[in-house]
Amino acid sequence: MTANTATSLAGPDTEVLGFVADMYAVQVDQLAALLADKGGRRETAVALAREVVADWKAAGYAVSDQLSPGEGWVWATRKGLDACGLRPTVIRPSSRLLRHIHAVTDVRLALERTSAYRDGGASWHPERRILARLGYPSREAHVPDGELRWPASGGSPWTGQTWAVEVELSRKTIARIAEVMHETLTRTGDHGSPAGAVAVPGHPPRYARMVYACSPFCVRAVLKARAQLGPALSARVKIYDLPASASRLGSAKKGEK
Repeated sequence: MTANTATSLAGPDTEVLGFVADMYAVQVDQLAALLADKGGRRETAVALAREVVADWKAAGYAVSDQLSPGEGWVWATRKGLDACGLRPTVIRPSSRLLRHIHAVTDVRLALERTSAYRDGGASWHPERRILARLGYPSREAHVPDGELRWPASGGSPWTGQTWAVEVELSRKTIARIAEVMHETLTRTGDHGSPAGAVAVPGHPPRYARMVYACSPFCVRAVLKARAQLGPALSARVKIYDLPASASRLGSAKKGEK
């Protein structure tokens, strides 16, 4: 990869930089994992990721810094965001959100590695793009960490469905979690819909399912919140353990509850 390739944003560079922009920021080891998933050599992926970041920085599409222990972080500049079709008001990631950003990125990477995702032609629609479309600050009561979208023409069991993905790392009250679950599962309109179109009785739900990836600190609260929903809604909430490394979701057999 050369600086000229990064400057033109041709081919896969647009996709990879778009991933970084969508997730607010990523650590270099996460970027390396993404490049390896796309066919790069895993044993040289970190070196390749650093080269990619250097090319982006030289072209003015990204900046990097040591925001936490471990590998450095990289995020898109205004020029990079413009190239990816994003116009958020905040560019540099907030330090208080880094742990959550990192975990959501790992959840997205884990989902995109599954055969169901790839074979079904699924796609991830990030929180950042929902918020960018709504405008900042958003007046929406709640926006999921991401949407998992299954195409209408796919061959998966979930053809045409959209799932809300939530990553929970810290303790929230059971009441608040149940409120978010109920609001999300009963929503019928898209985000930004007029108030009267958000939850219309008799209309199909926007989200066929909610997928929670939880740390050990909050999984009990999420389970208890789901139990408060009643059978019909609770059946649409799937809860997985988030490993301490936040590197992957547990399998449905071992991790789903």
